[in-house]
Amino acid sequence: MSIKKETKSELIKKYSRNEGDTGSPEVQISILTERIVNLTDHFKTHKKDNHSRMGLLKLVSQRRKQLDYLKSKNEDKYKEIIQQLGIRR
Repeated sequence: MSIKKETKSELIKKYSRNEGDTGSPEVQISILTERIVNLTDHFKTHKKDNHSRMGLLKLVSQRRKQLDYLKSKNEDKYKEIIQQLGIRR
């Protein structure tokens, strides 16, 4: 499911490199992680919602690509964001 505007703006403030930065991999990974967590909670009550499950797999794939890109560009930042968001790798 989607995330609230307040939550999204907090994530942008926390992970942005400079003011108004929404395109950096760190921000995109944090937003995708929040959406993945929300969908995971959704599946605890709606076990047979296969359409949303396909969306979840798509989000996980997008996040994986962003993480791979960040790792190739800046491995220290990659390790830092993995630690902060609690993503297991």
